[in-house]
Amino acid sequence: MLRSEREPKGAWLSGMSLWEYANPRRFLQTSARLLPWLAGLSALCLATGGIWGFFFTPDDFRQGSTVKIIYLHVPAAMMAVNGWIMMLVTSLIWLIRRHHVSALAAKAAGPVGLTMTMIALVTGALWGQPMWGTWWAWDPRLTSFLILTLFYLGYIALWAAVEDPDTAADLTSVLCIVGSVFAVLSRYAVNFWSQGLHQGASLSLDKEKNVADVFYLPLLVCIAGFVLLFVTLVLLRTGTEIRARRLQSLLARERMA
Repeated sequence: MLRSEREPKGAWLSGMSLWEYANPRRFLQTSARLLPWLAGLSALCLATGGIWGFFFTPDDFRQGSTVKIIYLHVPAAMMAVNGWIMMLVTSLIWLIRRHHVSALAAKAAGPVGLTMTMIALVTGALWGQPMWGTWWAWDPRLTSFLILTLFYLGYIALWAAVEDPDTAADLTSVLCIVGSVFAVLSRYAVNFWSQGLHQGASLSLDKEKNVADVFYLPLLVCIAGFVLLFVTLVLLRTGTEIRARRLQSLLARERMA
């Protein structure tokens, strides 16, 4: 029997749609299968990139051994910005499609993104002090990154302050849209303002602007590790948020019974 004879036209396409993962049960089933692999790959990349970068690359002729902070600072800063962009996308999906999993994924990503920003700020200060002679400078990129950190804190606090989950999702989605301005600025501030202490991008489509080849490959491995770690933690926390929402619903039903 042909597929078209036993299924409505287009049914097989709908089965392949990403929107099916808006179903909490399907999301939990899929993430349960992916999490062990993602966690293992992230650990492997982080261990490989970290050992390779910190122990098997030479000191820089100008920055000495402090240049090796790049293996923590750059991946963390990238994921801090890209994490907010991920929150923006999932927040827009919530506002447009009203899929609860997308709102919970944005909520789950908040603390993970905040952790990335804190790692980037601390390692940036450790890197900047011997290079610039100060722990902090009101450089355009640093300032916009600090404001992004405050938006992360406000986002997490707003989720905690509003009792109704749908209202909280609406308000935090709006906040996420506004904060995206500073996410973009923290990424491209070096291009917008020519004056500033912060160096240009460590990775670029222009090969002449990239870091030296000896640092480039281990940095890519570290970035892959941070990306996989971010995805792992967000999936894990999203699953926790879904189960917590289910538990709250069950408790509410018991009170009403």
